[in-house]
Amino acid sequence: MAVRTRRGEPLSLDEIHATALRLIDAGGAEALSMRKLAAELDVNPMSLYHHVENKTALLAGVCGLAISQLRLPPDDGRPWQEQLRALAHAYRSLAQAHPRLWAYVHEHPEVVDRKEGMGAVLRRILHAAGVPERDVEATSEILYAFVTGFVYAETRDHLGEHPGAEDVDRSYEIAIRLILAGLASGEAFDTQP
Repeated sequence: MAVRTRRGEPLSLDEIHATALRLIDAGGAEALSMRKLAAELDVNPMSLYHHVENKTALLAGVCGLAISQLRLPPDDGRPWQEQLRALAHAYRSLAQAHPRLWAYVHEHPEVVDRKEGMGAVLRRILHAAGVPERDVEATSEILYAFVTGFVYAETRDHLGEHPGAEDVDRSYEIAIRLILAGLASGEAFDTQP
């Protein structure tokens, strides 16, 4: 059922999610309310409930929208190192673009299924890197924890005494190179059955 806005245009779920993401970027997920969103969209708050069940469903949809912006490296035959670097940089870029939503997602992990999307691509890359099957999940969790921790510190200005953006970028790239070298060496994996 299309509910009309005061402009006479139908209200869409995409418009609701995009507007909610903008509001979250400005004030955080906790500050988002159905009433504020409706005011921003110039509709009656009840109109939103024709599209989303509640705020939890709204936030899940907004997370889906943001994650859809993640530029996942395709399985195109490029070396796994290039793909892992691209994935790590894409994840960081998404967090930088939407730090308040990113913080919400990590405080409410139930909102996003990490086994899908980025997680599936990461596991594919780890297989290509030669990570033994029994170590893929643990390696995935370790890499996720590192990148998440770095981005968390970065988005909260916890990376040293006022480092410049160039210093933070360089530190991130050094860390990615260390990860790539460690994976390439294979020394971290137990060769015993």
